[in-house]
Amino acid sequence: MSNQWIGACGVLALFLLLFLRVPVWAALMLVGVIGNTIVGGWSSSFAILGTTAFDTSSAYTLSVIPLFILMGDVASSTRLSADLFNAARVLLSGIRGGLSVAAIGAAACFGAVSGSSVATAATMTKIALPEMRKAGYDDGLATGSIAAGGSLGILIPPSIILVIYAAIAEQSVPKLFAAALIPGLVLTTIYIIVALVIAHMRPEYAPTVANVTWKERLDALRQPWQFLLLFIVTIGGIYAGVFSPTEAAAIGAFGAILLGLVGRRLTVGQMVKAIEGTVITSALLFVIIIGATLFAYFIVQTQLPVLLSSFAQSMQLNALTVMIIIVIAYVIIGCFLEGIGMVLITVPVFLPLVVKFGYDPVWFSIIVVIVVELGLIHPPVGMNLFVIQAQAPDVKLTAIYRGIIPFLIAPFVLIALLLIFPELALWLPKKLYG
Repeated sequence: MSNQWIGACGVLALFLLLFLRVPVWAALMLVGVIGNTIVGGWSSSFAILGTTAFDTSSAYTLSVIPLFILMGDVASSTRLSADLFNAARVLLSGIRGGLSVAAIGAAACFGAVSGSSVATAATMTKIALPEMRKAGYDDGLATGSIAAGGSLGILIPPSIILVIYAAIAEQSVPKLFAAALIPGLVLTTIYIIVALVIAHMRPEYAPTVANVTWKERLDALRQPWQFLLLFIVTIGGIYAGVFSPTEAAAIGAFGAILLGLVGRRLTVGQMVKAIEGTVITSALLFVIIIGATLFAYFIVQTQLPVLLSSFAQSMQLNALTVMIIIVIAYVIIGCFLEGIGMVLITVPVFLPLVVKFGYDPVWFSIIVVIVVELGLIHPPVGMNLFVIQAQAPDVKLTAIYRGIIPFLIAPFVLIALLLIFPELALWLPKKLYG
């Protein structure tokens, strides 16, 4: 059997293990170690295993992950996100569907600090859902808005998924963050349009909230100043070239802690809990990344991407057709695999094929994040949907499924726009970094 077919068998074995509910990190490590042993022998395999764990855990680029997670946990604990939603709720009062728009907008902004879709969905469920239900909103529209808004956390910078993609694809983190900004704003806008259309087509789903005075609206703008300051300093500093993403994450985490202490919102217990959560989440992510690096090395050794490229060329497929097939594959994979696992497993296989057909790896990173985002919210196993249901167990899962379906249009619209106008993702990185 050729190395390329050994690689194909390795991929099939990986998906079989995942189907059998083997943890992602264990499946990746098992296939990676055994695959490297078959291809290069025991001594080579153990050498790779030993160096990979050290190189990954000591990588300066990946130190941004625990820092951004800590910043998001502290921001959630100090209720900066609650200020954000309340300000949006007051500003949009009197508009039919205004609370849905407020939930999506607040989730997008909070995601810009936390970098995590799951954390954003959980936080906004606790903050926005009670307000929307109190106003008489339909459970489907309310949870659909929160799930859709929550998914923006991995697209709008800073994004943990993009940091991981950068490590695998050997790309610049600032360039990927710049590439994600405009598509993130476009997707937020499309989600808002979908929410407003639903509210106007089904008025009973979104009763109009009583209007407020302009004085009250102006007063509401003062509430989220701390959150906006945190965002401007961290993300603005990266785009302005003042400091690197890792430095921005450190400043952001310190800033969130400082704002919490100054505002007397952060207790010792909350700080300890945030640190514990950061350590556990970061450790899990790093173990998965180590496993994925072993798997990626195995895939490179077998030259499986070369086999896929040759197959696509023998079928005389054009670049657009190949990309559509890849997007469909991601949607199917998203039915049973969580986002980080999707990126770590598929990027080593698909990226060489995508580059071979002339696509930019920076542009492809945004496509990957969008389809991962889609996997977080499409039934039957979208992670954000289960997070919302866990936070609000009295809401039926069928209502959450019904509510999210109209919002699934938005990611596909954005993918189509990126295929037609790739500069949506590439213009800002070129402008900032050449």
